[in-house]
Amino acid sequence: MLTLLRISGFALIDELEIAFGPGLTAVTGETGAGKSILVEALGLLRGGRAGADLIRTGRDEARVEALLELPAQSELRARLADDGRQVDVDGDEGLVVRRVIARGGRGRAHLGGSLATAADLAATVAGLIDIASQHDQQSLTDPESQLAILDAFAENQALRAEMTEAYQARSESAAALATFSANARALSEREDLLRFQLTELEAARPAAGEDEALAAERERLKGAERFFAATASGEETLYAGDGAVAGRVAGVLRDLTPLAALDPTLAPLVERLGDAQAGIEDAARELGRYARSIRSDPARLVEIEERLFLLQRLCRKHGGTVAELAARQAALGAELGEIGSYEEGLAARQAEAAAAEARATSAAAALSVSRRQAAGNLERKVSAVLRELGFASARLPVAVETRELGPSGADRVRFLFAPNPGEEPRPLAKIASGGELSRVMLAVKQTLARTDRVLTYVFDEVDAGIGGGTAEVIGRKLKRLAANRQVIVITHLPQVAAFADAHVRVTKTTTRGKTRVEIVRLPDSERPGEIARMLAGAAPSAQAAAHAEEMLRNARQPSG
Repeated sequence: MLTLLRISGFALIDELEIAFGPGLTAVTGETGAGKSILVEALGLLRGGRAGADLIRTGRDEARVEALLELPAQSELRARLADDGRQVDVDGDEGLVVRRVIARGGRGRAHLGGSLATAADLAATVAGLIDIASQHDQQSLTDPESQLAILDAFAENQALRAEMTEAYQARSESAAALATFSANARALSEREDLLRFQLTELEAARPAAGEDEALAAERERLKGAERFFAATASGEETLYAGDGAVAGRVAGVLRDLTPLAALDPTLAPLVERLGDAQAGIEDAARELGRYARSIRSDPARLVEIEERLFLLQRLCRKHGGTVAELAARQAALGAELGEIGSYEEGLAARQAEAAAAEARATSAAAALSVSRRQAAGNLERKVSAVLRELGFASARLPVAVETRELGPSGADRVRFLFAPNPGEEPRPLAKIASGGELSRVMLAVKQTLARTDRVLTYVFDEVDAGIGGGTAEVIGRKLKRLAANRQVIVITHLPQVAAFADAHVRVTKTTTRGKTRVEIVRLPDSERPGEIARMLAGAAPSAQAAAHAEEMLRNARQPSG
């Protein structure tokens, strides 16, 4: 509910602050007084166009602010909290909405204490304040809004939620399938490459450390004579030849061993010489074995060279070392295994897409059945109210037509209008005048009163072109509609204004060549005077004043 509206530097308004309460508020004033400024200001807060021409002459910016009271447990409160928007802060018990238009620069908007876009305002405030005016009939003539009205009447919230989820799942699964299918050719080419590389590595069977061992063996084969000569000579010198080192050390030991028994200080030397003799003999035997293993093998040398060349080529091709080629071989095998499961993956994604398509189709069918069942009932109820509002033979057929499946289902809804008997119904947007649209909106809103979640209805000239008894009927219907939500009606008919719970007067004055508009909330004591002015003009007679008092008394009486 709109509880407070502040306007500054907007159109013909200098500064304005006005409080609104529940129930029905009538906004009145002389023709041309500027009553539509309220509608324009609220339209800004609903995300409407913000042009520099709306800024008051002599001001740098225009500012419109509103305080909206939200139900304590509303879904909107939870959504705003999830978006980081604040409600009930800084002493304001409600949601603060602000729109600023700057001259020569970009405007700005705030929603719940944070910067917002016009689209944010449209998504939030437009769902709280519904405007029906001669200049703003989008909520009634827009096909998507008409669809939403029918769904609200049919109470299709659960079906719509399922449709939205099902369509999202359908879109996601279709996109996943398309992406997977598009990769089929690339995967096939990749599979051929991987299989060739894996076959090459499997044939080579590289082993960690193999290249190092082969390099050492190659050096031995290339220097076989030098290796043999050195190791055989070493064995001869240390052990096998005449005067070998091992024998001479043994002779020293024979001489020192008995002396060590007489002088214990020689014992450690004898022990060290014994260890040296054992070590020399052991090294000599190793040299001998090495020398006898040396062979001159040109064929083996060629084989080693070829193997090393293969390993080096594989390392360059795959990157890394010989030790890492084994890991590369395992990785290639794993990737080939994944590609090998492509058919299974494709089948799984096709099944998911088919299931999502079936779910979306089923959800759309359920919505269509509900909408077609509700369309006739909505037509009968709205048409009945229209007859009470002065359209003696008006009909509002609700056409439900099939269209391509979308997030809201597979239906297109069109509100048709036949104001006179014998006329074929035509699209509402093309045939109804602004005043007629306002009355149609009133009829629709009364029909939706039980299910509509809008908190504030604003009707601009809902009474255009009528008078007398029909005007009183409109007043009573607005009063009834305002029993469950806030209703603001801009009217020029006293029969309608008399039913209001609160009364706002708009006046326009010109001082020193400067025009300004003032909007004030009238105390109850001034309401009869304003009603009398509406009846008889600027200087109402005593009879008009008495008539105004009578109208106010009658409006307070419950309808039969």
